[in-house]
Amino acid sequence: MRKLVHITVAVLALATLRVAAMPDQGVTSRIENVASQPVIEGGVGRVNLAAGNVDATFCIYSITGQLLKSVRVPADSRVSVDLPKGFYIVRYNNQWSRKVVVK
Repeated sequence: MRKLVHITVAVLALATLRVAAMPDQGVTSRIENVASQPVIEGGVGRVNLAAGNVDATFCIYSITGQLLKSVRVPADSRVSVDLPKGFYIVRYNNQWSRKVVVK
């Protein structure tokens, strides 16, 4: 029963975070803008965040939807956030989110 409650809470937390679809662009413009896009990567003991060409705010949530950290990253900068092993949801500028795994 307890496991079912945890799964239900996780599903509800994920449902509240909407992922906005990126607008479809031509292949040429996607290639040109690759360096300017933000990057979210899971790693060993950390999450790597890159802001792209604009200042960014990344919010890191636990899989249950609890806000763990909010990190501001200046344009054209990278930041590593140390986290314990697990699954996380990282939200970029309140626009879209990604799931990451910390090993």
